[in-house]
Amino acid sequence: MSQYTTGSIYSDASASDPGESTTTDIDYEEIHVPVLVIGAGAAGARVAIELKQQGVEPLVIGKRDYGDAHTTWAAGGINAALGSRDPGDRWEIHAADTLREGHFLNDPAAVALVAREMPDRIRELDAWGMEFARTDEGAIQQRYFGAQSFRRTCFVGDRTGEAMLETLVDRAQSLGVPYRDNVMITRLLSDGDRMEGAVGFDMETGDFLVFVSDHVVLAAGGSSAMYNRHSSREEENNGDGPALALDAGAELLDMEFVQFHPTGMVGDRYGDDWDGRLVTEAVRGEGGRLYNSEDERFMERYSPDQMELDARDVVARAITQEIREGRGTANGGVYLDISHREDDYIRERLPSMVERFASLGVDITSEPMEVAPTAHYTMGGVDIDPQTGETGVEGLYAVGETTAGVHGANRLGGNSLAETVAVAKPVGQHIAETVQEHGITTDGGEDHQHDGGVDAVTTTEADLSLRMRARAEREFAALARLEAADGGSTPAELLDELGEILWQDAGIIRDDEGLRQALSELQALRNRIRDLRIEGDRTSRAFELAVDLGFSLAVAESTVRTALERTESRGAHYRADYPAPDEQFRENLVVSDGPQGPAIRRRSVGTPSAPVQEALDERHELDYHHLE
Repeated sequence: MSQYTTGSIYSDASASDPGESTTTDIDYEEIHVPVLVIGAGAAGARVAIELKQQGVEPLVIGKRDYGDAHTTWAAGGINAALGSRDPGDRWEIHAADTLREGHFLNDPAAVALVAREMPDRIRELDAWGMEFARTDEGAIQQRYFGAQSFRRTCFVGDRTGEAMLETLVDRAQSLGVPYRDNVMITRLLSDGDRMEGAVGFDMETGDFLVFVSDHVVLAAGGSSAMYNRHSSREEENNGDGPALALDAGAELLDMEFVQFHPTGMVGDRYGDDWDGRLVTEAVRGEGGRLYNSEDERFMERYSPDQMELDARDVVARAITQEIREGRGTANGGVYLDISHREDDYIRERLPSMVERFASLGVDITSEPMEVAPTAHYTMGGVDIDPQTGETGVEGLYAVGETTAGVHGANRLGGNSLAETVAVAKPVGQHIAETVQEHGITTDGGEDHQHDGGVDAVTTTEADLSLRMRARAEREFAALARLEAADGGSTPAELLDELGEILWQDAGIIRDDEGLRQALSELQALRNRIRDLRIEGDRTSRAFELAVDLGFSLAVAESTVRTALERTESRGAHYRADYPAPDEQFRENLVVSDGPQGPAIRRRSVGTPSAPVQEALDERHELDYHHLE
């Protein structure tokens, strides 16, 4: 049986030259569109809204039903220096907190953009109907989140991401933004220098699809679900965005930095279906306390000033240490307790948590939850210009968790939702200006409905080059071979093994021996792909997992190699054999697709602007004891 390898795992990358013609009897649908947006979460929706408002009609595609994206799992809140509760807050301090939490590996321009934009983006969401919690005076309510100097996190109970995506989807639909559900993209059509489109398949019918476009936006999420204990849905955050970009000729940045959220549910108590699921930071933001099995409030030893609201990496390592030293629960976790707060307050501020745990027989108003760290977010991703979304490949843009730059070595809680809307607006503006220079526009955004069909999408004069058409047809042939694979290993089995490799050797605590072992095991896993077995057709879950496996393997190798390269501890990247930060290593690691696998180079970090540096020099810091 031939080996399936590529940007995904299944194409024969060593086949004929991409310029050669191919002959195929595989049918496929061809869709022409001015701008293709891959990903229907908050970042993709906000880019599409901006494009439509600027007079350019995009097509948004997603792997699930429209409005059912991973954004909905971002529960706790979204940051903006509004000053509703703390008038002394300002955007420069928000930027300073973000840089400090990112251990100064962030792109200062990207950080400033997000912090500066966010007050207006919150007011925009409010005007579009997002029902933020309010103070008694009617201002948008704000709560504490970890490592923030002020109460800066706006929220809708503990379902902020869900409310935000509903608001954005409603806005997009009111503008008549075209969309197409249940589509999986398997490869971008690029020669490494410029885009011509993307190929994939309809997950409901199995039909092959070619999207022809000179402008493609990746908004496909991150890669934390590679780990076997994670807070994502199984079908999200598998690394599609970074893997597609790398294969198309773009570069990745900071891939070693994976955020492990301190508080995920413990499967041994709540069941495998709940293992790793997020217990929102809002619980700690509202005063939740962490205890070990000996009833010690152990954060007093690790962070007496900031306690449970220290940086996520600090709290996650503290919990891990407690468990390793035998002070964890019988189920392999610690206790998170909010029961000292008033019952009505808990139900008002944390309704989803109350409901979820009640369904599992736990009343969080009177008893603690069991939690342990879980892979939650990837700070690394596609290297972009944050003002334009450009990736270095002409016509390829990226936004949201697919990208890197804003968060550096560790993400400030509440900044993930903020990044999606803050960066997406200027990126959408830039793409619209670029497209309009070529004369492709729509009617300026008048309302109309769209059922996902092709006819409603404005077509361009562009067509696929023979080289790209040959590449698309070879991709479809490879997908057909994958569908027929009848070896001995299922995609689910290999993905589970991948998750265990990463959790054990590239997880919260790393070292040289473990990372080298992970690389060896990843190669062995890749070799086993030639023995893959697909139980079902292209519409099956097994086939989807096989495609996910290819993306995850590509991203996992970049993650492990950059973690091995970074011989220091900084933020979420902790090396037991190099436990201290090294100032000579205050550089970004850039990954490109080399002939022998990922190639890594160093790049210096930018300098904060004068106003942000002034805020850094002021040394603002969270006073946790306001919550006591």
